[in-house]
Amino acid sequence: MTRVATIIFHPRAAPGAGPLSEAFASSRRRNGERQATAFQAAGSAATILEDPADDLPFGRRLRDAVDRLEGPAPDGLILLGSGSIPLARAADHRAFVATAAGPAGHVLANNRYSADVVAVGGASWLADLPDLAADNGLPRWLAETAGFDVADVRRRWRLQVDLDSPLDVLLVRGGEDADARPAADAGLAQDVPTAAVHAASRDTGRELVVAGRLSAAGLAWLERSTASRTRALVEERGFRTRRHGQRPARSTLGLLLDRDGPGSLGMILAELGDAAVIDSRVLLAHRFGADERGWPAAEDRYASDLLLPDRIADPWLKALTRAALDAPVPIVLGGHSLVGPGLRLALGAGRTWT
Repeated sequence: MTRVATIIFHPRAAPGAGPLSEAFASSRRRNGERQATAFQAAGSAATILEDPADDLPFGRRLRDAVDRLEGPAPDGLILLGSGSIPLARAADHRAFVATAAGPAGHVLANNRYSADVVAVGGASWLADLPDLAADNGLPRWLAETAGFDVADVRRRWRLQVDLDSPLDVLLVRGGEDADARPAADAGLAQDVPTAAVHAASRDTGRELVVAGRLSAAGLAWLERSTASRTRALVEERGFRTRRHGQRPARSTLGLLLDRDGPGSLGMILAELGDAAVIDSRVLLAHRFGADERGWPAAEDRYASDLLLPDRIADPWLKALTRAALDAPVPIVLGGHSLVGPGLRLALGAGRTWT
């Protein structure tokens, strides 16, 4: 009988982490438990592994995790983080299990270019897996180096949602599919102006600014599903998976902030539109480099997403967040999910769910 093992990596909050980080880790853990139950129902054994807060490369962490699995070695593997695919349905879980249980050499990812969940038929490739820095690049390595046939479902927007920030928990919780919502910690319920941004997007006389790692599909959805005009600034897609030697991350909006200071964000965006949704991780990569270890602490980033500048230690990010909070137009700050699949949630697309 084919044995499929699902490994769910759960990053614990770092020692001494602040309350937002602790609450967010709890929300991710609950989502991981929901995913484990769903994959078990689909026919896979599932294990949640507590990920220590260290710099061990993903490739080595994965090999160690498989070695620690109980029972016989698995024939196929499903790998994901505890914040992955919170909007997945039973049919989605069955599709990943079917690939992992199928012939060796076949892969199914939610997105081959930036994967949150990967199902792999066969496990012999683990012996040759290098110390990849992160899981996002695994499908590309399997395709380009191991010669696997990699398919993905990146057109299914709900499978691209990932809980990278407390804001993502709030967006997912606000969807209309109650069975798909992960529990949200009450401590994350902050007043982010998504309703005001949504209202602007429904007004034919207003203009919505979206900046960051927006996809072509996301832009097409905006044009099709909102009444407002759209001003889109698309940049730095794939900066987390860039190869060594590529140019450093740069942002057009970041260059303006270099010139005028982070406190100018609100006035800049008010000149460009009537509401804005901003991928602040692109701005962080521009300011501090693409390596997240050089960024302000996670607690600071989460507080920025929730527009809580008084809880931010880093002066640059504090000024940026204060500018967004005090801006004459509503501004929502967040990560890739916000300007990607989260746009449908932030702009009230629970009514369409396309």
